[in-house]
Amino acid sequence: MIMQLFKKTKDFSLERSYQAPIALVWDAWTQADMLRQWWGPEKTFVPECRIDPRVGGEIYVVMEAGEGMGKYQGTRWPMAGTFTRTEPTSRLSYDARSWTEGEEEGSTIHHVNDVTLTERDGTTTVALHVTITQIGSKAKMAAFGMKWGYKAQFDKLEQYLTAQP
Repeated sequence: MIMQLFKKTKDFSLERSYQAPIALVWDAWTQADMLRQWWGPEKTFVPECRIDPRVGGEIYVVMEAGEGMGKYQGTRWPMAGTFTRTEPTSRLSYDARSWTEGEEEGSTIHHVNDVTLTERDGTTTVALHVTITQIGSKAKMAAFGMKWGYKAQFDKLEQYLTAQP
């Protein structure tokens, strides 16, 4: 049953609202020093991050498993992409590929990401739509877990935004 799921394009969407102004949420998505504070699920950190939020610009983020990840500690998961659409404070789209470092050939997942921000009465809503277009032979479980990973990131984004002055 799961195998059939990956024969076609896999899509998922998430939406979360934050008690934060849209400019702050935009900066959290587009400034490397801010993004590295919340990107990735718990027990991971971001040792490398580059973002150039303009059409044709780069997004490059490396997640690394921390001590709390047990046998996975030290494992690195890079994501490299190119922005295809940027509308300051409201929309970001990028084509990307993610992989497990050292296993790029079989572990690469190609995905298209569309992030839309809207603000109403001081609350910013982030809508994320991800389309997975290609999954490496060793990446089926990773692709299946991407929605969970993004949900965890949204939790960390909430913690980050709440801590801002």
